[in-house]
Amino acid sequence: MKKNTPSHPESPSDPLDDVPLCEITEPAISARLRNPNHSDPVSHIFAIVPGVDTPTLLCHACETLASLNVLVTDLACNLESSNRNVALSIQQLAVVAELLVNRALDNIDPPDGSPAVQPTAQH
Repeated sequence: MKKNTPSHPESPSDPLDDVPLCEITEPAISARLRNPNHSDPVSHIFAIVPGVDTPTLLCHACETLASLNVLVTDLACNLESSNRNVALSIQQLAVVAELLVNRALDNIDPPDGSPAVQPTAQH
């Protein structure tokens, strides 16, 4: 005896599914690049409490970058060829940013036993 399985009703389609993401994001990004004073709608979603001290902000930035490093490294392990290279490039940028934040933290509050050294400007 053949068993009939009911067909699943098609889910309602999302109206954004038919629109490439770049058509949605490009106008907002372009407006921001043309006029840096133009408010960034994304920045209004998340906010940082006013008055947080710099070392705390840098510590959280460092932890966020470390998390990004782990996430992108895990992602890169599941990718191949050029997509893997892109993910590893993002991971490398996260590592460099984390190093910069750690150095800024060391400049603000040197580790025990290290003299507080004001670095000379090097570019």
